[in-house]
Amino acid sequence: MIESLSLTILFVIFGFCAVLIWLAGIKLTETADILSTHFGLGEALGGLILLAIVTNLPEIAITVSAALQHNMELAIGNILGGIALQTVVLVVLDVFGLGKQDPLTYRAASLILVLEGLMVIIVLTLVVVGNQFGPSVIYLGVAPVDAAIVLVWLAGIYMIGKARTNLPWHQLGTLPDSQKEMRGHSKKKKFDLAVKKGTTIQMVILIFALCSLITLVAGVGLEVSGNAIAKQIGMTGVLFGATILAAATALPEVATGLTSMKLKDYQMAMSDIFGGNAFLPVLFMVATVLSGKSVLPLAQKTDIYLTGLGILLTVIYICGLIFRPRKQLLWMGIDSFLVMIVYLIGLVGLFAIS
Repeated sequence: MIESLSLTILFVIFGFCAVLIWLAGIKLTETADILSTHFGLGEALGGLILLAIVTNLPEIAITVSAALQHNMELAIGNILGGIALQTVVLVVLDVFGLGKQDPLTYRAASLILVLEGLMVIIVLTLVVVGNQFGPSVIYLGVAPVDAAIVLVWLAGIYMIGKARTNLPWHQLGTLPDSQKEMRGHSKKKKFDLAVKKGTTIQMVILIFALCSLITLVAGVGLEVSGNAIAKQIGMTGVLFGATILAAATALPEVATGLTSMKLKDYQMAMSDIFGGNAFLPVLFMVATVLSGKSVLPLAQKTDIYLTGLGILLTVIYICGLIFRPRKQLLWMGIDSFLVMIVYLIGLVGLFAIS
């Protein structure tokens, strides 16, 4: 029925859902940080899993909705295109969060972030591996590669969590001229501000639940209206999911990232992006279970192209974290400038091969 609506109305619905996700996503991340601090999760395993799920609720809603409708083209494009686009969010944070002060990777330099970037590359490599199997390779409703991605992700965040407190490097791999306060101090500040305002934990839980519901419903709205828009304008689900839809679902990351930058928690701003990117391929297992067929073998060449683009962008930032260039171009670090150029060229290539 929604496909019979005019293109104008569909864009209004899509835009309204995007705004809801943006506003609810900001409050959702804020309340998640408060709850994580209150219950002592911090950056422990539970806290990292909670944060990964919360920051990717729109993508979860879109994947579930698309899988139930067997619209795997849009779901795959949104997941893999979202990884590339969310990496570009770091360019926005570099320009508007720091400006002429210093490049983001210079301030956020940490071996922990390098490990997080490597985890993104590992799970994306498994995506490429999974695409080579036939769709019939599925056992008890789960594809082996999907399960491997989930296990690698869980093992990765456990190891990174251990590295934050027990890394055998000087100052746990953090350089003395990077950010002044400890990583994650922005979460504590949010918690202290909530206490100062007299906000009860029950109220925080209520806001968290309400914003989660709004985000899930709006995510389904994005998927349904976005699919109808793509059909009417003659755009493939891969292209729409990797560009317009991915941009809409990345709005909360932009807002929360800028908040972390404002509080001078540069490492957390980058960690949220890397953490979200490492989590997104986990959704392939959700899609496989719900659709009843292995999803990764259905990925098209454009999807694998986006996977390679995501890996390339992540490698550039890893090099930035290691070499820490202080030179800037157009108010951003050299690494961010390269990421922006490579992404734009990558989009041209995506349209060319699709």
